[in-house]
Amino acid sequence: MTMATKRTKSNGAMAINSTATIDDKSHHIAGSFLPQTPLASGFSTPVRSPSPTFDKPRPSIFLRWAIEPGSALKLLLLPIILYANWELVSPYVKTDTLNPFGNFFLLSGLVPDSKPDDPRYQKTYWDLGFLAYHVVFFSFVRQSLLFYLSRPLAKYFGLKRESKVDRFGEQTYALLYFLTMGLWGFRIMKSLPTFWYNTTEFWLGYPHWDMKPELKRYYLMQFSYWLQQLLVMVLGLEKPRKDFHELVAHHIVTLWLVGWSYLVNLTFIGNAVYMSMDLPDAFFAFSKLLNYIQWNTAKIYAFIVFVGVWTYFRHYLNLKILWSVWFEEPVMTPAASKLWSVENGTYLVGWMQSQIFIPLLLLQFLNLFWYSLIVKILIRAIMTSEADDDRSDDEGDDEPSKNKKD
Repeated sequence: MTMATKRTKSNGAMAINSTATIDDKSHHIAGSFLPQTPLASGFSTPVRSPSPTFDKPRPSIFLRWAIEPGSALKLLLLPIILYANWELVSPYVKTDTLNPFGNFFLLSGLVPDSKPDDPRYQKTYWDLGFLAYHVVFFSFVRQSLLFYLSRPLAKYFGLKRESKVDRFGEQTYALLYFLTMGLWGFRIMKSLPTFWYNTTEFWLGYPHWDMKPELKRYYLMQFSYWLQQLLVMVLGLEKPRKDFHELVAHHIVTLWLVGWSYLVNLTFIGNAVYMSMDLPDAFFAFSKLLNYIQWNTAKIYAFIVFVGVWTYFRHYLNLKILWSVWFEEPVMTPAASKLWSVENGTYLVGWMQSQIFIPLLLLQFLNLFWYSLIVKILIRAIMTSEADDDRSDDEGDDEPSKNKKD
């Protein structure tokens, strides 16, 4: 069936009959791979008003930092200024109190007897302040990239409609974040005995309560990123996708994994899970960007590579991690660590195995749900011409067509 026969006229506008998920433009996976070009010359553009640029009321003063880079920057500078003032004044005031303001942007919890050439850090309550600070930090980075990099870049590639410019910006941010964190996670794993996915080391030598400074910062910044992403979604700071609930579930499961693994000293396995998530997401964002700018040949090749990377990292490696939790954890964990002892940092009692396994399994189910859509898109892109078809959707140009039919 040709694409022309799939369209029917209704009140002078064109409607698309297909209701398949992979043809849903509001789906965060499938929608980004729908064609981004206008209709072919034989069809008219639906009559619609231009999308408003600022159609939402200004947020509360307590939330402006989440969408306004200037407001976020002021909050980020405040602890730095207070820290600098403390350092300037403290030499003239007799006090044994350490500068508290650095704990918002510097690591806290240095293990006192760790070696100067190999410093180690433990968990502290100041980590909550570090998380809060970096939630604001990621909001600042995200919005600054959207305003000052992504929007000009999108206009350069000819994207006009505000919704499409926004989506282009989101994927630019995603590409930069996941590529940076994926490479950083790889660097950290190389310094750990778990490289490359040596899963027995997740449990041998447990508890891994004293962290290298780079591992602790990496872990807390990952936690901050997902907190910020969840905040963006639940507060409606960006247009919801079709699979909004699946994405919220993904973020909650991710935070569940991050929080528990950090609290119970399972940062080795946490680093491995991060790696299995971040690197395929970087390839995913890159292939989405190619589709938005309509580099059609490149986007097909990039998407094929992405499917291979996603299959390896999000399925093979994740299943390997699940296997390790179920079969290796009971036998590899030292017997002395199989008790709940806050003083010793050991928490791997019997029920903790399911506490680790269940969220990882839920994450795998979500991956399989998205994987089914990805495979359908791949088959369609290779076997049909639909990936390059000139269909219209609501991410067309802002201005109505001059040749529209009444």
